[in-house]
Amino acid sequence: MKKLFLATGNKKKIKEISEILDGYEILSINDGYTIPDVVEDKDTFEGNSQKKALEIAKAVGMPVIADDSGLCVNALGGAPGIYSARYSGENATDKTNNIKLIRELKGKEDKSAKFVCVITLAKPNGEYHSFRGEVEGVIVEKPGGTDGFGYDPHFYIEKYGKTFAEIPEIKKEISHRAKALKKLQAEIDRYL
Repeated sequence: MKKLFLATGNKKKIKEISEILDGYEILSINDGYTIPDVVEDKDTFEGNSQKKALEIAKAVGMPVIADDSGLCVNALGGAPGIYSARYSGENATDKTNNIKLIRELKGKEDKSAKFVCVITLAKPNGEYHSFRGEVEGVIVEKPGGTDGFGYDPHFYIEKYGKTFAEIPEIKKEISHRAKALKKLQAEIDRYL
């Protein structure tokens, strides 16, 4: 079985990606690896994903999958965007980020938004390939559901009449990460 290193400590992301990339041995820092702390200082999802994947692939000596993802809200000029995880400051939590998001949207008519995910597969030799996935939705003030993380309780999918946090099984199929991973999955054997 081919080994892939997943550049995240987020257990929910590890589980989600492992399920989609069935057939590969997925390793992470949870398996005892030490990785460098990569400063995500690029101004795009692609740039941050690529930088993280390349630096960690060199450090662990095996192919690495890294992602950068976030929420882009039209009425906020695309914010929080690449700053989604730390939208409410240095010690941001899902709760404080969501509070800030809803506060920033007060009085705005346009609540349309999209989740974006860019996944990069990098090899220790510096070769890399990136895959982008997006999903459209609307931000709702009242949170719904308990199965999601991040902005999921406020990200409403009109087609299903529910937030991402209310439809975890469907989210696995239609999310920004699922779309990027499906693109990666279709091409991965060509690159490894």
